[in-house]
Amino acid sequence: MNVGALDGIKIFEFASYVSGPFAGMLLADLGAEVVKIESPNGGDAFRNWGKQDYNGTFGSMNRNKMSVTLDLKTEAGRTAARRLALSADVIIENFRPGTMERLGLGYEPLAAANPRLIYCSITGFGSQGPYSNRPGYDTVGQAVSGLLSVLTDRAAPQTMGVSLSDHLAGTFAAYGVLAALMARTTTGLGQKVETSLLQASLAFLGENAAHFFEDGKVPSRATRCKRAQVFAFTAGDGLPFVVHLSSPEKFWLGLLAATDRQALADDARFHNRDARVKNYDALRDELASVFQSRPRAHWLQLLEEQDVPSGSLNTLEEVIADPQFIALDMRKHLPHRTRGTVSVIGNPVRLSATPPRMDRAAPDLGAHNEIFLRETK
Repeated sequence: MNVGALDGIKIFEFASYVSGPFAGMLLADLGAEVVKIESPNGGDAFRNWGKQDYNGTFGSMNRNKMSVTLDLKTEAGRTAARRLALSADVIIENFRPGTMERLGLGYEPLAAANPRLIYCSITGFGSQGPYSNRPGYDTVGQAVSGLLSVLTDRAAPQTMGVSLSDHLAGTFAAYGVLAALMARTTTGLGQKVETSLLQASLAFLGENAAHFFEDGKVPSRATRCKRAQVFAFTAGDGLPFVVHLSSPEKFWLGLLAATDRQALADDARFHNRDARVKNYDALRDELASVFQSRPRAHWLQLLEEQDVPSGSLNTLEEVIADPQFIALDMRKHLPHRTRGTVSVIGNPVRLSATPPRMDRAAPDLGAHNEIFLRETK
């Protein structure tokens, strides 16, 4: 079937950078018509993070969309935006609280005129509370939520090479929109959907938080590593890989067989899982010296033969050459006006009857003005 799960759903996206655009893109992949509202003065700031005709930062968040430019600082621009908004099934915005209200595009007046409207608002810290008006960017969300504290060592902190809080907020926003669309089929009414970088990141920390609520011990990056028995090693050829033992005893025994270290099973420090958690550092050191003796491919083959969860710590270059990546068809080539094609990572969800579609690269700024602005005159 060529029908998308959200075919017929019209979304106007008043959003830039990552969280809102990522939510819109996920919904566009599912067949929704997503129209990105941008300033005529450069548009989404990500458009300027590289080459002007196309760059990966903007392109990775905005495939399958259309672009309309409106100057929301003018009365004419705000009037046109309101007309478009009143025709929408969904609005997505990621301004600071109060911004859309000042533009005359807040939830209450739009919902009064269009009761079926679903209005999704993504903020940095939520719509209420002492931090609500602070600027919320990804790394700040990671840090304030506690997420960064379990990703880095606080004694020598480092920031992350991926915008986790932004992507989490976008994912949860799309999740909320889908729930609201489902509820509307029963009630006939839309509703407001809210999330924030802080809330989405906290939700992602649910396991760590639950343990903290239970025992009062503040988790660190090492806490989960020890509990889940996860390790990163460097082999004799300098190439890194990981092992994840989790809790099944068979994985521990398989690791001992692969490394020919069965004697460690009788070591009091490692005789059961609780002991191995307690003596994690000693076990890591024991294994690290073993893995230094042979190249990575040797160890991964032996670990696979013993059914031990393990894998190369890949660079992105290694990932796209990996046969499993190729088999999953995760690199998508999209037609582009000036480049012929551009590549993006595809949607991770498979639907047998209404599969996600990736048909178009990110749009040129204002490429669809004639269609949508003519309709609002």
